[in-house]
Amino acid sequence: MRIGKIIFIISGLLALMGLAFMYSPESQREDVPLSVKKEPEKKSEPIVLVEKDISAINDPNPYTQKVLSQYQEFIERAIRLGTSPGAAVAIVKDSSIIYLKGFGLKQVGEPDSINTNTVFRLGSVSKCFASVLAGTLVSDQLFKWDDPIIKYLPDFELKSKESTKKLTVRHVLSHTIGLPYHAFTNMIEERASLDTLFKELRHLDLIGEPGKVYSYQNVGYSLIGEVIKVTTHKSFEEALTEKVFLPLHMKNSSASYNAMINNSNIAKPHLFTRRHWVTIPVSDTYYDVTPAGGVNASIGDMALWLKALLGNDQQVLTNATLDQIFEPQIRAISKNRNFWKWKRPKASYYALGWRVLTFKNDTIEYHGGYVNGYRSEVAVDRKNRIAICVLTNSPGNLADQSIPEFLSRFSQQADSITAWEERNKYLLVAKQPKESQPYFHK
Repeated sequence: MRIGKIIFIISGLLALMGLAFMYSPESQREDVPLSVKKEPEKKSEPIVLVEKDISAINDPNPYTQKVLSQYQEFIERAIRLGTSPGAAVAIVKDSSIIYLKGFGLKQVGEPDSINTNTVFRLGSVSKCFASVLAGTLVSDQLFKWDDPIIKYLPDFELKSKESTKKLTVRHVLSHTIGLPYHAFTNMIEERASLDTLFKELRHLDLIGEPGKVYSYQNVGYSLIGEVIKVTTHKSFEEALTEKVFLPLHMKNSSASYNAMINNSNIAKPHLFTRRHWVTIPVSDTYYDVTPAGGVNASIGDMALWLKALLGNDQQVLTNATLDQIFEPQIRAISKNRNFWKWKRPKASYYALGWRVLTFKNDTIEYHGGYVNGYRSEVAVDRKNRIAICVLTNSPGNLADQSIPEFLSRFSQQADSITAWEERNKYLLVAKQPKESQPYFHK
């Protein structure tokens, strides 16, 4: 009798152990490639970010979660080490915002933290917005990429009459006007008016014919704003708001100095001096050349914009328009050497308001910006349907390294991410939110 009871107890214990093994995380081997070793100590919870009226969905893919977790550790460590007072990150995959978060402080010495509605200046990422706006207007047939500038600005002149006649919208947006590098950028810093800057261009020796030589511009690029003003009968900011900000629900975005300084939730700019970060005033420079450097936005707004850049809002930005904007126009060396830490670029180009970096098996549309102590970085991988934006309220290594660091982590897990999605594609389709239930709500 006693022996039977012992056998019964042992059998019960063995059954319980079998059930425990069956349902333990270690036994779920079908989702773990043999080449990947599990990390037993750190069990990171799935990243679910919800802040007020802005949210990111929880991507169920464990390999995507691993990438996001590692990348968050990279950003958090940089902030702890003082690489930047603050930062904000948005990541979009396919049609979903899978990561959205603010880090650090709006201003050193003050307690306010950066959130997803905190506004930054974008610097030269404004050029990307200008080309997107131009693309929507080309789609509306208000003008064409190859229309001459003098068709809309008959009084505009370059030093060469022949170049003046040849100059097109495409040349302006691809930095192939033929002007010397950064022509009269110093006068922007001295707050010369846009009319004065344009008049000065007629006296400047050219370095090549339109379309032949790449030479980065702020003054010359801003000609697109004048074309937009003539064709829409609205200011650049009004047209950008109507055609891009409002339809994409980018409620914190603007393109003026007054809008920036009157916003109560902005990240203050910083410069590094005497071994620490110092807050500096928000400057009004570059708002006169708004298409080149005068756009302001929060990271929540940038996430919505990234979704459109991946082709998820065809009513605002069609695939045909995206193809035109991202089409390489001329070879142009990229100054961000940090991409070499990910993989070696084969070639780099400038498209229409965007840089294009080509690698062995990938192409990245990319742009960076700096103005007044702010840095911005944005990259779009249309093939793998992933896009990222990083904003910081300081210059320095964090902004420079942010995009390559993410792409490196993502590419390391790309095969596992794809394999998991193939195995679970029916589950993913079933869990997709309805179109009537957007990820962002007003």
